[in-house]
Amino acid sequence: MLVIFRIMRRLRTLGLLAIMAMPIGSLAAQEKGSRHLPAIAFSQSLAAGGATLQIDFAEGRLDLPRSEVIQRIQTAAHAVALYYGRLPVQRIRILVIPVADQHGVLQGTTWGNMAGSPAFLRLRVGQSTTREELAADWIITHELVHTALPSLPDDQHWLEEGIASYIEPVARVQASQLSAATIWADMMNGMPNGEPGSNDHGLDVTHTWGRTYWGGAMFCLMADVEIRKRTGNRRGLQDALRAIVAAGGSIDKEWPLARVLSIGDQATSTKVLEEMYAQWSVTPVPVDLPRLWSQLGIRAGQHGVTFDASAPLATIRVSITIPDRPSL
Repeated sequence: MLVIFRIMRRLRTLGLLAIMAMPIGSLAAQEKGSRHLPAIAFSQSLAAGGATLQIDFAEGRLDLPRSEVIQRIQTAAHAVALYYGRLPVQRIRILVIPVADQHGVLQGTTWGNMAGSPAFLRLRVGQSTTREELAADWIITHELVHTALPSLPDDQHWLEEGIASYIEPVARVQASQLSAATIWADMMNGMPNGEPGSNDHGLDVTHTWGRTYWGGAMFCLMADVEIRKRTGNRRGLQDALRAIVAAGGSIDKEWPLARVLSIGDQATSTKVLEEMYAQWSVTPVPVDLPRLWSQLGIRAGQHGVTFDASAPLATIRVSITIPDRPSL
């Protein structure tokens, strides 16, 4: 089970203090008993990314027309399908639950093999959500990214969340839904939350909010950069993740992590994922983030992020956010 609470805003750190103190395990436990399906008021199916999406709306009011929520889901599905070459499973069921007197997409949860579908998403959407709030949402895309990885053992939950947290904004830039400057600014602001603390024992052991989400995202960023460095920028994390999906690695499967990493590394002809996991899983690995940003050519200024095309890893930065080759 993958549980996404409103504890991050697409790699940002706003409004998180109350949730940060809550153990990840207790959050998941609260969700475990809430899988009952409410009465459905409206349903619509649509085709996207080689899959069929069944979108069900539970009873309850939404100020916006349902068609606008459906369009936002389709937009998110397009970004994920572009990144992976297709949507990872052929059928996805999405339950939209209106929440009275609230704004925005409040929460998402994704399961595999539930409610008759390989992937099942539950979205809580505020009744008073505006068009602007819906357009700015990251949660729907994040949840759809979760469908592109097998369910892993509990100790590796950080990789499930890290991939979704890192790929969501990158996929949206590739789909021209966000600017590159926006997501690099968000990463500069938020990645320090993923650095190991004084009592850290590695990502498999330290299951705090910061290490689960930001630590997992930082692992993905560093893996992406390292794969591109070793392959002369011919391959990246996107190639590894596409290969996992092509091998059948979607949320309706349960795989050991070793299988996931092996498939990913074979696709890039490197050992980056396996080597990094062996170290990061049981060791607190700090990252010199200021040096990384400098090498990528990312500069934070008074008026936002600017890019230095002459930086040593500038071409890698650019390659991460441009659309990749067709599907495997």
